[in-house]
Amino acid sequence: MPFQHTFPDAVPGNSQPPAVSDQGLLRGAIGLALASLLGFGLLYPLAGVGLGQALFPHTANGSLIERDGRVVGSSLVAQPFDDARYFQSRPSAAGFNPMAVSGSNQARTNPDLRQRIEQARATVAAREGVDPAAVPGDLVTQSGGGIDPHISPETAAIQIERVARARGIDRKRVEGLVARHTEQPQFGLLGQPRVQVLTLNLALDALADAQTQAPSVKP
Repeated sequence: MPFQHTFPDAVPGNSQPPAVSDQGLLRGAIGLALASLLGFGLLYPLAGVGLGQALFPHTANGSLIERDGRVVGSSLVAQPFDDARYFQSRPSAAGFNPMAVSGSNQARTNPDLRQRIEQARATVAAREGVDPAAVPGDLVTQSGGGIDPHISPETAAIQIERVARARGIDRKRVEGLVARHTEQPQFGLLGQPRVQVLTLNLALDALADAQTQAPSVKP
């Protein structure tokens, strides 16, 4: 006798199988969507924020720099400094706006870019009293993000004379501050030596405050 498969719920005399209900499939889809929403939309971000606050609280909160109980900036974001008493940051195509980070997106062959660089080179050379050929590239070019907080040691070096003269302090003291605020490549391999502009300028202000508060020596 040949094998015949029968369906338990089949109606006698009806050879068609019963319709399959999609209620179970819908329930599973909704459950998976809720689990994904709660897991990846809530629990995962909370875990990331919690770990960041526990292991790297300073970085997780923006690497903010405070002075006298007031936030003056971030070690990750450049600021413009126009006063002659301060070291200058790199030019910024974003206007130093963290909400609009960008580069100029101009090719090296763009005539407008070449003209801007030559004008900037001449301006920096006149301000620092150096030959235009001695102006480092990072002082006349914009970083890709527009808010690079570092400059090269060479860029800091050509500004030392101006800063020392404007503040009326010995050049050697300014050189020492630059050396102390020069960061070496990470792990000795990654990146290049660089100078953090904001912390260096804050150190200059702290030095000036210390000199002002120091008692004068009477003969």
